[in-house]
Amino acid sequence: MTVLAVDLGGTTARLALADVKGTHCSFIRQAEFSSSDYPDIETMLAGFLEGAGAPGAACLAVAGPVTGNRARITNLPWIVDAQSLAGRFGIGPVKLINDMAGIAYSIPALGADAMVSLQSGTADPAGARALIAAGTGLGQGILLPDEDTLRALPTEGGHVDFAPRNHTQAQMLEYLQQRHKHVSYERVVSGPGLETIYAFLNGMNEPELGAAEISSRALDDGDSVALQALDLFVDVYGAQAGNLALSCLATGGVYVAGGIAPKILPRVLEDQRFAKAFVDKGRMSDLLRDISVTLITHPSPGLLGAAIAAGSLSW
Repeated sequence: MTVLAVDLGGTTARLALADVKGTHCSFIRQAEFSSSDYPDIETMLAGFLEGAGAPGAACLAVAGPVTGNRARITNLPWIVDAQSLAGRFGIGPVKLINDMAGIAYSIPALGADAMVSLQSGTADPAGARALIAAGTGLGQGILLPDEDTLRALPTEGGHVDFAPRNHTQAQMLEYLQQRHKHVSYERVVSGPGLETIYAFLNGMNEPELGAAEISSRALDDGDSVALQALDLFVDVYGAQAGNLALSCLATGGVYVAGGIAPKILPRVLEDQRFAKAFVDKGRMSDLLRDISVTLITHPSPGLLGAAIAAGSLSW
């Protein structure tokens, strides 16, 4: 069956038409768009589907909470409604899922070449797993084994209160509190968060560099402030991954996804920086050392997962 898959983020939208059989997916047509270039999802889909027949089913993995097959996108002024999309484009069943659920559906289909171990451990196949993904925002999910796939319980855990772990992070919290009424982990562990960290370390001025440029200066040029920014980012990212693992007792393992971590992999792995922050939980450190932590390096796991989810929809 040919299906429509969409991975809709606050910055980038990935769309594909695909043939799907179980967890095997073959993309027929694929495109990537800047989300902010479009006023709504309908306009984007109209251009992408032009000249193609109506897909048999569709699944949209969206960066925002889904209620009643309808979603408000967290970092875009968009409302996405499955019933409206089905009617306009003549698609069979249309399902909206949280973007963390999209990544969850992809995990059983990913090969070893699409993953990097950040910490070895003993994974319990029947245990809960956790997913954390930093990009434009910070997504988190809890994954439960369900036959041959993983069922995702989406959360908004990226918006819990940021808790500093040392003096420098406490100073950064004060810096952020001057700009925001509420300081969440997403204010730090995200693309905009990396820019904020760099600004804080660079004399507490507003950032002149985007996240990609900061990463390039750190990894390619050895810029000292940019390197400090990446290290602080990785420290907070690892710590929050550990918080999530404790919150759901993720004995099945933790998966790290999103667009940022694969791009800064040398810093994530440097001196086991991510893993050290992950396990630094006092009396719970030994428990966390036994949990496997895996980085997903596949370029678009959310799109793959949305396609697999669309293929599983019944008429």
